Amino acid sequence: MSAKAQQPADLLVAKAADRTALIGVVGLGYVGLPLALEFVRAGYRVVGFDVKSATVEALNQGRSHIQDVPVQSLAAAVRAGTFAATSDLSRLKEPDVISICVPTPLSKTKDPDVSYVLAATNSVKQTLRRGQLVVLESTTYPGTTRELMLPALESTGLKVGKDFFLAFSPERVDPGNPAWNTRNTPKVVGGITPECLRVAVAIYQPAIERLVAVSSTEAAELVKILENTFRSVNIGLVNEMAIVCDKLGVNVWEVIDAAATKPFGFMKFTPGPGLGGHCIPIDPHYLAWKMRALNYKTRFIEIAGEVNAEMPEFWVGKVADRLNDQSKAIRGSRILVLGVAYKKDVEDVRESPALDVIRLLRQRGGTVEYHDPHVPALDEDGVTLRSVPLTAAALQAADCVLIVTDHAAVDYATVARHARILVDTRNVLARTVKDPP
Repeated sequence: MSAKAQQPADLLVAKAADRTALIGVVGLGYVGLPLALEFVRAGYRVVGFDVKSATVEALNQGRSHIQDVPVQSLAAAVRAGTFAATSDLSRLKEPDVISICVPTPLSKTKDPDVSYVLAATNSVKQTLRRGQLVVLESTTYPGTTRELMLPALESTGLKVGKDFFLAFSPERVDPGNPAWNTRNTPKVVGGITPECLRVAVAIYQPAIERLVAVSSTEAAELVKILENTFRSVNIGLVNEMAIVCDKLGVNVWEVIDAAATKPFGFMKFTPGPGLGGHCIPIDPHYLAWKMRALNYKTRFIEIAGEVNAEMPEFWVGKVADRLNDQSKAIRGSRILVLGVAYKKDVEDVRESPALDVIRLLRQRGGTVEYHDPHVPALDEDGVTLRSVPLTAAALQAADCVLIVTDHAAVDYATVARHARILVDTRNVLARTVKDPP
């Protein structure tokens, strides 16, 4: 073998070509586990790392806790020996590639919480060896990879781009989406150096249908934030339009549907009870935080965030108005919330606006129950709620039924037939029931 082929970058590229590279995935949640299985599908062997021993044990028994990872696929990979999970972080020295897919939440003051990224970076640093590629996939503010991870990893004495490789490739997971998954969603990749980018692209290429290379880790970090800020701002616009239309006595969904017939210059977004999930309510705050450090205020982004955050209060106000029409108050009324997941047909309640809606209704003295076919139990403000069966009796017993998440499995014709008062935050009745009340 030539001296050139002995270089760490060339060795990793060769290992990608013949699939002998061992892949490590840190964080086996809704991002990490689907990614791990795509690497397996591409012909790699994968070891997954997670600090939760119960998660590791279940995965090694072939039991998936992620909706988008079928039990059959996971079990087959475990049986074949192409996937195994561990909580032993000292084994991070084994993989040739380490993909970090840990949470990046916000603190109570809406500042980025990168403690999970720092903890994962520190664990990698303890075992970093020559020839490894480290890729951060967790959404974060521009500069995280270069400013936080790089100094920690280079403190080992190894040189980036020569001895080890560092890149950022943002996750683009849309839980429950039947059309777009980890494999067929284009994947953005940015490296600290050109060699870092070359190695990362070579590793991902067998597992992902299309890779989009950008010039730096900062560009890749900003791509993800732009994507979700774009959605946040446009949802904020239509949420404000919902309030405007309410004050004017105009149907906002009729206006949006009519506007959407324009074949150019308009993209349809729809209003709702607020933003949920890990991305849209959180990611724009990363950019706003970073810009504050550079003495710039992202006014557009922050106003959109304020509008979206006010939507649960708006819809609780509509519940109060409808009850008031029947000479009732929220206090003492029974309110049935339909759907608590943050989006249609998923089980994920992270940042769900339903949590704010339930809290506000309870604060006003309402007795709140919920039905969600995907969420059997819910812990909210120290109280455990359980999904109630959606029966005619349950609908009739409620003073108001509030549709928060428009799950496809719900029989909305039955809901419309038996509910005494209906408040529909998603316009689902108009879409699914011929003659809504």
